[in-house]
Amino acid sequence: MQNQVAHISDPNILLPVIDAVVKRTMRMDMTWDWPCGVAYYGISEAYRVTGKEEYLQLLKDRVDEYMELGLPAWSVNACAMGHCMITLYEATGDNKYWEVVLDKIDFLRNRALRFGDNVLQHTVSSKNDFPEQAWADTLFMAAFFMLRAAVIMEDEDLKNDALNQYYWHIKFLQDETTGLWYHGYEHINKTHMSGFFWGRANAWAAYTMSQVGRVLPAWYLYPKSMDVFGSLNEQLSNIKLLQTENGLWRTLLDDPESYEEISASCGIAASMAARGNPLHLKYIKKALDGVLANITPDGKVQNVSGGTAIMRDREGYMNISREWIQGWGQGLALAFLTTVLSMVTGGNPSNAL
Repeated sequence: MQNQVAHISDPNILLPVIDAVVKRTMRMDMTWDWPCGVAYYGISEAYRVTGKEEYLQLLKDRVDEYMELGLPAWSVNACAMGHCMITLYEATGDNKYWEVVLDKIDFLRNRALRFGDNVLQHTVSSKNDFPEQAWADTLFMAAFFMLRAAVIMEDEDLKNDALNQYYWHIKFLQDETTGLWYHGYEHINKTHMSGFFWGRANAWAAYTMSQVGRVLPAWYLYPKSMDVFGSLNEQLSNIKLLQTENGLWRTLLDDPESYEEISASCGIAASMAARGNPLHLKYIKKALDGVLANITPDGKVQNVSGGTAIMRDREGYMNISREWIQGWGQGLALAFLTTVLSMVTGGNPSNAL
């Protein structure tokens, strides 16, 4: 798609924005949990696409500090930090990072709560937070991480376990009529609880599904990958129709009175860019304009909704604050900007310099 997307943005425009977002992110005092995991995944992607050693050093220095202070007990959400650990291990070859990856994988395989057909229950602590609930968030925090680690480990059982998580989250959370994803599913009563198509849930789903073909060699030999791409194609073909005039998506996707939310918009647009369908170019370009308009000169991604449980009602989602900088907003913005940059430069970091 390189020739088709050259008009989307000049690398000289994207690179300073990416740099500002990375540096503003590193000023945040995040602890070892999912906000930091998503943020540092974004910085890892900035390093991968631009090749800037400065970004790697920033990550290394902060992660080393965390490790010296001591790491928390694992949960599904805390496993999001595994993404940057994979990047640090691959870039430095230092086994101390890989040992943390392996410990997180051991937790997910042997200690994390599961239900039904071996589906990971979403957890945010060491407790039984949400009994037999599947959340779209789990795909980013755990399943995508498991798949990345499995490829490095050449572990077929782990690959299949990761793809099984995708498969059942699709079955539980995707609406057959609209192609959109519900925020969560409760297996005991087999309901979607409040039953809203929350924007960021759709971003978690779309973005992680779009990465399967990138990280899994010979993905077409794994039958459940076909469900991943079928689900993603169905989702994107419908979600594009809900893009606003400003190039964004709303926190409740199908509610015209719901506010535009930037982290969801970034994850959805990044999935389109990663999927590589030329019919989506006009939506990507429009999203890029909308997202850039919501990033301050010093790199703060604005209008990102706060941490959101599966709320009881519409008002619960509508009243979540979007006043503050959030790690997931920074990280998903970097995921989108770096994916676009990779499109523009043909995946060659030297073309971006």
